[in-house]
Amino acid sequence: MNIPNILTTIRFFLIPVFCIVYFSSIDNHFMISIIIFLVSGITDVLDGYIARKYDMVTKWGTLLDPLADKLMLLTVLFCLSRTGIIPIWIFILILGKEGLMILGGLLLLKKQTVIAAKYYGKAATLFFYLSIGIMVFNSSIGTIIMYVAILLAFFAFFNYFRNYINIK
Repeated sequence: MNIPNILTTIRFFLIPVFCIVYFSSIDNHFMISIIIFLVSGITDVLDGYIARKYDMVTKWGTLLDPLADKLMLLTVLFCLSRTGIIPIWIFILILGKEGLMILGGLLLLKKQTVIAAKYYGKAATLFFYLSIGIMVFNSSIGTIIMYVAILLAFFAFFNYFRNYINIK
C-alpha cells in the first residue's frame, strides 16, 4: 500500500469520526466536525497530487479514492439535512446521483475499465467543500455556493454518463 492509498484509507476512517463528533454534545462540535470534513478534503488533494507526481496511481486508488469522497460527502449532507441546516432534498438528490455513479463504476469495473476523475467532477467536489466550510460562518452564502455545487455535480454526472455510454 502506497502513501496515496493510505491517505484514501484515512478518509474512510474519518467518515465515522465526523458523525460521532457532529452528533456529540462537545463544545464546538459543528465547527470541529467541519474541520474533520475539510481535513478529509485536504487528504484527497494530497493523495491525488502525490499519486500523479510520483507515479503512484493504482487501480485500487483510482476506484476507492472517489468512493471515499462520495461517502464522506453523502455522510456530511445527510448530517446537515438531519439537523435542518440544509433541506433533505439536497441529500436525496445527491444520493441518487452518487448511487448511479457508483453503480456505473461497478459495471465498468467488471469490464476492467475505470473512468478517472475529470476536472468537472473535481470542480463540483471543490464547491461542495467550499459551501459546507462557508456554512460555518454564513449559511446564506454557503447555501448559494451549494446550489452552484449541485449544478456542477449534475453537469459532471451528464459528462461521466456520456463517457460511460461511449465505453459501453
